Amino acid sequence: MTQRHLTILTGASRGMGLAMAQQLLAAGHDLLCISRKTNDSLAALATAGGGQCEQWPQDLTRPDTATAKLAAWLEQRDPASVASVTLINNAGMLPRIAPLGEIAAADLADAMRLDLEAPMLLAGAFLHATAQWTCPRKLLNISSGMGRRAMASQAAYCAAKAGMDHFSRCVALEEAGKPNGARVVALAPGVIDTDMQVQLRSADAGGFPDVGTFIGLKDKGVLDTPQSAAQKVLAYLARPDFGSNPVADVRDPQ
Repeated sequence: MTQRHLTILTGASRGMGLAMAQQLLAAGHDLLCISRKTNDSLAALATAGGGQCEQWPQDLTRPDTATAKLAAWLEQRDPASVASVTLINNAGMLPRIAPLGEIAAADLADAMRLDLEAPMLLAGAFLHATAQWTCPRKLLNISSGMGRRAMASQAAYCAAKAGMDHFSRCVALEEAGKPNGARVVALAPGVIDTDMQVQLRSADAGGFPDVGTFIGLKDKGVLDTPQSAAQKVLAYLARPDFGSNPVADVRDPQ
């Protein structure tokens, strides 16, 4: 039986997520994409490369539906046909850039659901459904330097990414004690020229003291393209020591 690498990727319709999806398909992976919207280019790439790309349009601010669907989908797979299985929690959002007391409760709840609750629920479903699989299993959570540095007017995003880092540490400890435990990493991908960076640069300096830092990153030309950042993230995922440090940065030495 021919075995194929299987990757589950959230937030695959644009930015670095789209670039990762394109590169994974080009490398011959089968892909399940979970995003708010689908992307027609991915289906074409999969067809051209002889792989499979299934896309689920899902609102991950309401993650229960996607979690249950993923659990059932994985349970229907034949583990013998899978060379490796990986979940990449990439989807994320910034709520309005403002002090915590000025953010609407519904907007704050949506941000925390997408940035922290959804990755935890999807990771739990993934780990449970693949617990008896004998192939290599990896969980990659796309974190951020903002989870490791406090910023005014970024309480929700910073807290969610800090929570992602810490839940990754906890799950890594759990999986380390299992016969074929998953390797787990929360990875900061560097600074990338995405819509999120545009949001940060466009914020009012009176309410966001760090806006100058993000403007400076753009002016100095140090922002990675989504394509370059995706290459670095996937190269880190392929490292033989992946999982040795559950909280990492793409710029960490090998």
